[in-house]
Amino acid sequence: MSATVVPTADSTINPVRAHRRKPRDGRSAFFFLLPNGVGFAVFTLTPLIASLVLSFFAWPLIGKTSFIGLQNYVTLFTKDTTFRSAIVNTLYFVAVYVPLNIIVAMTVAVWLQGYSRSRRILRVVFFVPVLTPLVADAVVWSLLFTNRNGLIDSVIHGIFRVQGPEWLSAPQWAMPSIMIVAVWQGFGYNMLLFTAGLHAIPETFYDASKIDGASRWRTFWNITIPLVSPSLFFGILLTVITSFQVFDLAYILTDGGPGTSSTTIVYWLFEKGFNDYAMGYASAIAWVLFLIVIAVTGIQMRLQRHWVFYES
Repeated sequence: MSATVVPTADSTINPVRAHRRKPRDGRSAFFFLLPNGVGFAVFTLTPLIASLVLSFFAWPLIGKTSFIGLQNYVTLFTKDTTFRSAIVNTLYFVAVYVPLNIIVAMTVAVWLQGYSRSRRILRVVFFVPVLTPLVADAVVWSLLFTNRNGLIDSVIHGIFRVQGPEWLSAPQWAMPSIMIVAVWQGFGYNMLLFTAGLHAIPETFYDASKIDGASRWRTFWNITIPLVSPSLFFGILLTVITSFQVFDLAYILTDGGPGTSSTTIVYWLFEKGFNDYAMGYASAIAWVLFLIVIAVTGIQMRLQRHWVFYES
């Protein structure tokens, strides 16, 4: 006696019809992606290519345009002493600001780890500077730095019994002043990023460390840091990229001074492009900055293989 085979829904699907659906799905995906693709081509890719072309020209905003090849780049590295100062200042800012931002953000994230109401309120308080306009923040901090009887100098005098330095007018203090404001304004983003990473760590790891008798410091280095390393790497990567583009604070707080002590690469780009109207020269500066950021990002991507732990 033979068994009766009952056709199921899957067995009745025509394979030819299923095969024909794939091109239709591809066309649908194409039309969904088309608006974003057009926007990227018009507002990102085209200006990017145009700036590369401009960098090979002497292109004043008003006047005659002429092709000069690599002369803009040669001038940048052989004659433009301000550009060399801008590179040094920018690297100095990145080298100090990025570790400070990450350390402060991680410290606050660990301190506020948990779900209590008071800790949620404090997270909001620390994140507020990220949302406030950077120009407004810089103006307020400018008043705090320049007021000799203001809050900052009063705190320094109250704790150390000394007079505060000339924050914005002394060459050795101009860049540190910008770093202070930048850390205050920017660490909140990484704090939330690290908080999310900390909350994703299973409690079983900490329970095991308590059973083994590990100290808090050893638990932090051997459990917390490895398990939060993907968030840590992402925060470092974004912070490095944005710190190379520092401009607003240098422009508002110090105007690139005193002298060139706080002139950054983007500040000098702005000066050449919108004050001197040397669009070709400014484009060359932009591409040098782009290559620096790409190189640093590539180094970070290679190094992360040795210290970032991804759970399988």
